[in-house]
Amino acid sequence: MKVEFYKHNIWIIDVFNLLKVLKGIFLTTWKTVDKFERKLSLYTWNKYSIWMKSCTIALFLSLKYFNIWKWDEVITTPLSFVSTANSIEHTWAKPVFVDVDKKTWNIDLKKIEWKITSKTKAIIVVHLYWQMVDIVKLKWITDKYNIKIIEDSAHCVEWENNWIRPWNISNCACFSFSTIKNITSWEWGAISTNDKSMSDWLKKARLHWISKSAAQRYGLTYEHYDMEFLWYKSNMTNIDASLLLNQIDNIDKLLLKRERISQKYNDWFKNNENIGYPDVLLNWVHARHLYTILIKDSWLRDTYIYKLQKAWIWVAVNFRTIHLMSYYKKKYSYKRGDFPNAEFYWDATISIPLYPKLRNSEINYIIKIINSINYAT
Repeated sequence: MKVEFYKHNIWIIDVFNLLKVLKGIFLTTWKTVDKFERKLSLYTWNKYSIWMKSCTIALFLSLKYFNIWKWDEVITTPLSFVSTANSIEHTWAKPVFVDVDKKTWNIDLKKIEWKITSKTKAIIVVHLYWQMVDIVKLKWITDKYNIKIIEDSAHCVEWENNWIRPWNISNCACFSFSTIKNITSWEWGAISTNDKSMSDWLKKARLHWISKSAAQRYGLTYEHYDMEFLWYKSNMTNIDASLLLNQIDNIDKLLLKRERISQKYNDWFKNNENIGYPDVLLNWVHARHLYTILIKDSWLRDTYIYKLQKAWIWVAVNFRTIHLMSYYKKKYSYKRGDFPNAEFYWDATISIPLYPKLRNSEINYIIKIINSINYAT
């Protein structure tokens, strides 16, 4: 049996929505984009959602809006995809890493204040795997030092903590809709905020900072546009937005399917002394983006990968620690031991298949193979 690492949730109704756009005049940013932005705002309980070309661009433009620049510092986690730190680098600011918590695998809130200096202007907090960082506790810290909170919510739209969703008490949240995410338009991203001036700024910033988009200039009365200063192009198209309209309407149903699979994994792995997984905190709704297991004897992690792939089960490692990437090691002289918890999870983790289209026979096969791996095999 072959089990893919991921399958998307695009169905026939999404194809029909795409064809409707293709038959229209505007393939670029227009009404379909506006419609999804409204749906995303309703779901995340905020006033404004702004489409972006990717979550990386969303993070970068959020930093630019808050005037992050040379000699500034932005705190984040070393255990994430490289785009988190890269977005900081692209502003010429310095990413300052804080090690992760052993229970949740997210950034350790108890260690953040140790890294705050007069240069610290923001924190990009990453909600990793399936669980939110405790934003309420983080807000107590950032309010004390007047630091902005940008949420890297690439792993979630659905997360909730005691009636708080991504963005609700931070400055903004950045989302990803790339191929393996819970809802997908094959790429692209978005920013959610309650700040109207930020929303207005981002809508211009995503389109070269021109005053009128192509759709706004279209009509009986032509309106000339101006460009106030040099900027970027990172807008989304109606084509991409069309694929997400139905998916966001069914996002909770898709989450329920992933939750059931996760619980089945939990039930069958809880007695396996060789593996573990992140603690699930009470009263939190989890996005269940990835199901990542921890191989307690980390030197056996690659053996597990070999055995799983030999059994035609495709897996991934999420994530390699950023500070040990060649670029960051060379620029900032990082070394092994600087962030031991993050390094341990990089050495010891494997992400296994988790998606709504996963069949019971495939789930049972994955469980059987993982539980059959031991020191002797």
